[in-house]
Amino acid sequence: MTTGHYAIRRATVDDASILSALAERTFTETFGHLYPPGDLKAFIDESYAVDRQRVILAHPDYAVWLLERDGVAIGHAAAGPCGLPHPQVRPGDGELKRLYLVKDEQSGGWGSRLLETALSWLERDGHRVLWLGVWSENFGAQRFYARHGFRKVGEYLFPVGDTHDLEFILRREPGLA
Repeated sequence: MTTGHYAIRRATVDDASILSALAERTFTETFGHLYPPGDLKAFIDESYAVDRQRVILAHPDYAVWLLERDGVAIGHAAAGPCGLPHPQVRPGDGELKRLYLVKDEQSGGWGSRLLETALSWLERDGHRVLWLGVWSENFGAQRFYARHGFRKVGEYLFPVGDTHDLEFILRREPGLA
């Protein structure tokens, strides 16, 4: 882990380009080796386009936080209404949509701080069921989320271009940590 001044701040619409570039970098660093180049490009072009980030950042039901080191974005978390395909998802449930740090910044405790920031925002009323999806073979992330009270309750296929990954659906009941 690199030294420097770290800060977490809520992203604004003006951060759309920064978020787009960071999301592309972190997804590619983490999962890029799993996909044919065309599938990876199609996913990034759709999911992390600057215009799409602007829409998310402007929407009142969603929030994104940037982790910065010395003013440079090195991680992000995104949260909003749950959109996972599980029969027990109810209106008002929240979802951690993304949590990524650049590779050199992982394992320094900042992922937990980003997660806590997003979960605190999602749980602002204290009575929300929280959800997230995690790749079935990302064992480190599964252990990380289990430490924060999330338990596996389902599975679904997550499309990346024409590739479909088996994802686990995790849930955390209100009041758990």
